[in-house]
Amino acid sequence: MAFRSAICSVVLLLFSAVLLVAQSNEGASLQFQVSAAQAWTDTALDLQPGDVVYISAVASLVNPLTNSEAVGCDPAGVGAAATNLPLPGAPLGALIASLHAQGAAPILIGRGASVRIQEASHLFLGMNASGSSFCEGEFTVTVQKNSAAATTAAPQQTRGAQLKSQLAGAAQVFMSGQFGMGKPAPTAANAVSSNATNGAETTTITPALSISSAPLDDDLRRSLDSLPRRVNDQFNNQGDMVNFVIIGAQKDVQAALDAATWHIADTDNRKALINAVMQTYDSKDYLAMPMSTLYLFGRKQDFGYEMAEPIAMVASRHHFRIWKAPFTYGGQEVWVGAGTHDIGFAKDKRNNNVTHKIDPAVDGERDNIGSSLQKANKVKSLTYYLPPDPVQSAKNATGDGYHSDGRLLVVFLQ
Repeated sequence: MAFRSAICSVVLLLFSAVLLVAQSNEGASLQFQVSAAQAWTDTALDLQPGDVVYISAVASLVNPLTNSEAVGCDPAGVGAAATNLPLPGAPLGALIASLHAQGAAPILIGRGASVRIQEASHLFLGMNASGSSFCEGEFTVTVQKNSAAATTAAPQQTRGAQLKSQLAGAAQVFMSGQFGMGKPAPTAANAVSSNATNGAETTTITPALSISSAPLDDDLRRSLDSLPRRVNDQFNNQGDMVNFVIIGAQKDVQAALDAATWHIADTDNRKALINAVMQTYDSKDYLAMPMSTLYLFGRKQDFGYEMAEPIAMVASRHHFRIWKAPFTYGGQEVWVGAGTHDIGFAKDKRNNNVTHKIDPAVDGERDNIGSSLQKANKVKSLTYYLPPDPVQSAKNATGDGYHSDGRLLVVFLQ
């Protein structure tokens, strides 16, 4: 209970602080309202080759007192892709853009994207839909254009706009959780790829793992078979699944995670309040939001790590807990982890308090951890291992369901 109250305090204080910073650093930006009632919204923005356009969107909230059955519009989408949509490969209702004409092939924006312009264009915004009855509400879309000449200075020039966009996104997720509404979509942060579409280059995220085909030896397999399958809270309610193992000395594990841009979570909620506010006022990014205590091998986690977009960390973050195993392998320490991806806030089904909501597809976070270490060149090899009685469908301690293929990702460090 105290943890949740402290987190909510962090959220509210952080939002207030960031708002002041954003207002004092605001760059030139434009806002548009996009709804399903209009196929395309003309931004009146003409774009030239080399321009970079930063686009972010948040959805209005559907009033639960007047329309409790309504599905709120979400720039990440509210339904599966279909062949009859303007952009068939994107979710129903997602924010899309067209760069030439209202009928031209669109590109996916979702909750946010930066678009580098390859040829003379004109920006239109719309929802990926063929009708207007699939959701209630609209998007507030913020567009920041940086000309080709100013592109190299874009991060400094747009700091205020970035803070406002991050704040708006985090606030939207937080409020959706407070009212038990909406369906926040997971933000991907695994590995970067790019594609060129309709005169623009957009950044997208996809996981990429190089998995070894060499079998694990019998001693390690027996040790992994003996591991608990799930962690538990202080009341012995079973929760997140054990889904990865790192083999290496503590100093090497910590150095590898640091190189992969994972941050150790704050353990003191009062310290977290101070850090969040002070770093925000200094236009820095608070990246160490506290996490709750969970147990494995009869003791609390040895370390908690997290990774997220600045500010949005209060609502959405990649994170995991690790425990040193009671056995070693080849003279090396073994670290056992449980990783999940927070995608917003929701009601705790045990007591109706506000708690973090996880992405039910937990294998994505398992692979994100491996991918981040691999990209940092800290991995000797990665291997999947399916133990006996694997966890493939369960609920965590707060009552949210999740699913998995049941495999452990075994990480051998360099």
